[in-house]
Order: sequence, then structure tokens, then C-alpha cells
Amino acid sequence: MYQLSSSVTWKKLQTLAEKTKDDRIADYFSNDPERFGKMSLRLGDLFLDYSKNKVNDEVLKTLLALVEHSPLRQRRAQMFSGDIINTTENRPVLHTALRNRGDEPVTVNGKDVMPDIRSGLKKLEAFSQKVRSGEWKGFSGKRIRNVVNIGIGGSDLGPNMVCRALLNYKHPEMNFHFISNVDGQHIKKVLSALNPETTLFIVSTKTFSTQETLLNAKTARRWFLENTSQQTDMSQHFVAVSTNQAAAMEFGIKRENIFEFWAWVGGRYSLWSSIGLPIALSIGCDRFIELLEGAYEMDRHFMEAPLEKNMPVLMALIGIWYINFLGAETQAIIPYDQALHQLPAFLQQLDMESNGKSVDVDGQPIDYATGPIVWGQTGSNGQHAFFQLLHQGTRFVPIDFIASLEPDEKTEEHHFALLTNMLAQANAFMNGDQKNGMLDYATCPGNRPSNILLMESLSPHNLGALIALYEHKVFVQGAIWNINSFDQWGVQLGKRLATEISRNIELKSSDYDQSTQGLMEIVRQHMHGKNTTAEAVSGNPVKKASKSETGKQAESVKP
Repeated sequence: MYQLSSSVTWKKLQTLAEKTKDDRIADYFSNDPERFGKMSLRLGDLFLDYSKNKVNDEVLKTLLALVEHSPLRQRRAQMFSGDIINTTENRPVLHTALRNRGDEPVTVNGKDVMPDIRSGLKKLEAFSQKVRSGEWKGFSGKRIRNVVNIGIGGSDLGPNMVCRALLNYKHPEMNFHFISNVDGQHIKKVLSALNPETTLFIVSTKTFSTQETLLNAKTARRWFLENTSQQTDMSQHFVAVSTNQAAAMEFGIKRENIFEFWAWVGGRYSLWSSIGLPIALSIGCDRFIELLEGAYEMDRHFMEAPLEKNMPVLMALIGIWYINFLGAETQAIIPYDQALHQLPAFLQQLDMESNGKSVDVDGQPIDYATGPIVWGQTGSNGQHAFFQLLHQGTRFVPIDFIASLEPDEKTEEHHFALLTNMLAQANAFMNGDQKNGMLDYATCPGNRPSNILLMESLSPHNLGALIALYEHKVFVQGAIWNINSFDQWGVQLGKRLATEISRNIELKSSDYDQSTQGLMEIVRQHMHGKNTTAEAVSGNPVKKASKSETGKQAESVKP
């Protein structure tokens, strides 16, 4: 049985952590003038500089040995070939098949899934072309101008992040909105600015049973009918992305308007599937395919590059060094690009939902840290918010800086300032500021590590490669930690309890702790007489829009 923390390599890394604890990153550069060249990699338009990390040659060599002694190679091959590696749900993990641009088959239970994937992509392409061209019209004959995606988790974060990141590629006559929060004020605010004649709703839910999504979808349906006619044909205004075709049809969506995908598509990896419909509608299917091609390029690199020159592997190993041996508890993601302002939130789910585990694949409790707390925001704003703690505080926080090199032709001065600020911050984190070796209130100790990821431009292809890079980094860490990165039973627990409490709140159940019972009673009394049971709840009522409201055009998503 694989015993990570008792392995010789693990113990050697513990020794190296103690041996190198007083090392300074700046000294590594002084001792090796070739360090930057040795510790940087390029794949297409994506460049990684990992030289500003507190990692010397011996540490890196030992970390690479840790990979060799782990199940990574086997699990990587299993993932790409369609074997069942999500053992708790008895499923393969095949988001890589969704962006497979090669001719090789991918077999699940003896069946090649690639023909179905290609068929689904063709349906996505045909529909997106109809809507974008204006051929697909609403019930009154007007073209669609607003698209509202209703989903949560992976059905929201991925498409939302990509649409905002690629806003420069958006269809000029269409605006995109994303509703995820079950708070009725969210959907009320979005709907208040829309015209039902020109609005298309996408209900994105894998099982078509997610409470938050169904509440919002029912509210959207009611708003649509109240502002048109109870007899209005919904079919031109509601489509679904789901594995549960029957439930989507029961909701009122026509079979031909349901975009299916498969149980082996994990939510946080689903933007490559039909869940990416808002992306295809926004940037066009050709560019959606470019997104897939960028991810596929990273897939091939991950499979084929030697470990010592493999971007996902190196980033994963450096993260393990910090988490398991240097005591880091968090990982900051700092994009110096406003278009990527939702990337930290996307990576939070990708990393924390995947590797936030305390039991290994054999069902045994683990005695080492997994899954960092991922957080961050855009760099310029972060400099005037939390960078003070990173520079002078007592926390040890590794940082990933991310930027694109190509400026907008009208704001070149802004982009130059953005990039130079990023370079200055990375330099300051490494070198610090200790005048005359004296410690005072102005001292910045430095020796804070960082990676820098540069894209030539923020294109669909390069964004696809960037996302896939982080997907594989998380996978590598999960394989080394010997955990299942593809289930999320903690999430399921919260969903189950929410449903139970909705059903039991009127029963004054004594099955809960005193705190929960007391709070349930407060909520019950406050909501007394209103539709609060699980069967009746369909979201907060939305006031019927006035003629002036329905005539408004919604604001587009902003970076």
C-alpha cells in the first residue's frame, strides 16, 4: 500500500526543509547566474517563470523523485484512457476527452465516447450559429439580445469566468448574464432590466435537481409568463443543459432544446462540455473550439513532456513543497489583467473542491495537509488591499502572478503600468527591503516566493491552455496525496441537509441540535404563512415589470 508520509523521499524532504529554512531566494540567483533560464518553460504562447521559488536543485530533484514513487503516471494514463478513477462514484474522469482534437478513440465500458462528444459539439455549433446570426428568434419575431445562464458551481463559475475573460470576443449585439445565487435579490435585479421578447434562458444543471438552480429557473419562467402571456410558447426562450432529459422536459423545455452531456463530466471540469453553451454563444463556436484546442495542447504537454520540464508537474511539486514542508496554508492567485478578475473564484472551486480531502483512496485517514485555501483578486487592487500583509505580515503565502503581454492599442500606457507593477511586486516579494540590515517599521523581509505566468495575449487558445494547466496541477497533487480529486461529498452533505431542513421546518423536528432547532423556529415564525416547504418554494416573487422596464436592454457583463 502507498504510504506517502512514511516514505524515504518524504522524510528526506522534511530534512531538506529544516536544512534550507534560512536560505534566501535571492542567494540562489547569486550562486547560479543561469537560474532564470533553467527554471522557466514555454509552451506555445504560455510562459512560466518558477525561478523565484524557495527551491534549490536538491529540493527540486527530491520532489521529482517523490513523483516517481507516486501513483501519478498510472493514474494519468487511466484518466486519459477512460478507466474508472473516481472510485467513490464509480465513474471515469474524461474532461480531457471533451477537448480531444486528435483521432484517437477514448473508450468507456467498451464504447468509444468520441463520436457522441463530436455530435454534441456539432449541436452546440448549430444552435449557437442560429442565435448569433439572428436566425433564432423569440416568440414575437425579434432576435435574441440577452442570454441568461442559470446554474451554480461548475455550471456557473467556468462559463462565467471564460465569458468575462474573453469579453473582447463577445458578439456585439448580445449581452450575457449569470444567475447563481439563490438570494432572490440577484435574479430580481437581473430580470428587471430585461425584455422577455429578446431573452434566452439557459438552465444549466447536471441532474436537474439542484435546489438553487431550480428555484431561479422557476422564477425566470414565472417572470417570462407574467410579462408575456400564460399561453406564450416558451420554446424559443428556454433551453437546458443537463444529463436528466426527462426532468428538463417536465419543466417545460422541448427535447430538441436540451443539450446533453455525461455523468463522467465533473461539474468543475464541465465548461468544455455543453455547459460551455454560453461561451459558444458569446464568442462563437469557432473560438470555443480554439479554447478546446488550447486545453488539448496542454493535455499533450502534460502527457508527453518529461517530468522535469512539465508545467503542471512542476507547479504541483512546488505547491506540495510549500504546503507539506514549509507550512503554507493558502495560495494567492493574482491576475494582473482585469478580464481575469473571476479566475481566482474559478480556481477556488477547482482546487478546494477537488483536493479538500482528509481520507485517501483506500479509505484511510491521512496525516498530512492537502488542498490549500485558494484566494486572490486582480493585482492593482490587491496592492492597495492585502499586499501589506503579504509583504510584512507573519503569514507565508506563495503567489501566482498571471498576465497577458499584448496591450489594447488604446490603453498601452495602462498596460505598461500594469506589467511593470507586477514585475516590481514579484521582485519586492523576493528581495524585500532591509536597509543596513536593521529591522524597523519599514522593513520588508522579502524571501516570499512566486510563480509568474505570461500569455502572449488573452486569446481563447491561451486561456484554454491556462485553465488546463491548473486542472492538471490539481490532479498531480491529488495523485501524490493519494486522494480522489473528483468527488465532493462535503458539498453533497450540505445539499442534503438543506433539503431536509426545508421539509422539516414546519414539523418542529427534534432531530437537530438545539442551535439549529432554535434558528429553524425563528425562520419558521418569520416566514409563517408563506410558501416555505420544499415542494412549494419557487423563489421570491418577482414584481411584474412595467412597460418601461421590459423595454430596457440589459447591461453586458463587465470585466
